[in-house]
This record gives sequence, structure tokens and C-alpha cells, in this order.
Amino acid sequence: MELALLVYIAIMSIILCIFMYIDKSRAKNHEWRISEKSLFTMAILGGACGGVLGMYLFRHKTRHNSFAFGFPLLAALHIFIIVRAFAIF
Repeated sequence: MELALLVYIAIMSIILCIFMYIDKSRAKNHEWRISEKSLFTMAILGGACGGVLGMYLFRHKTRHNSFAFGFPLLAALHIFIIVRAFAIF
């Protein structure tokens, strides 16, 4: 069960990181964008770590306070959940 949770969060993080790249490239080309609501939904559903990585790797959405504080907060929550799941008490 713990391994499935880890794999799920890893996959969601990879997907959100890719979405951040796609949205950044679309922004540069003045094309249709991925909505902020969709990006946050992906982050809430487990992709926040990848969202933080993509945000700073591609310099995308770093000036938006909701992303600058929201994504790291969600990432910390996801890391806590993973550590808690693997903890043996």
C-alpha cells in the first residue's frame, strides 16, 4: 500500500512537471494555456512536488503568490503523508 502511494505521487508529480513545461512554452508562444485551476487540481491530487520542481526549473508562475506558497505547502503535506505512511510505529 505504501509503495502504491509513493508511485502514485511520483507519477502525478511527473505529469504536473510536464504540464508546467507545456504551459510555459504555450505562454511564450501566445497560445492556448492550461488553466490555473487545472494546475492546482493536479497539485492537490498528488503532483505538488513536481509542480514545485517545474515552477522553479522552468521559471513559471513564480511571481504568483498562490503558486509560490500553495505548491510548496502542498508538497510538504504530500511528503509528510509519504513519510508517515512508511513510518513504523
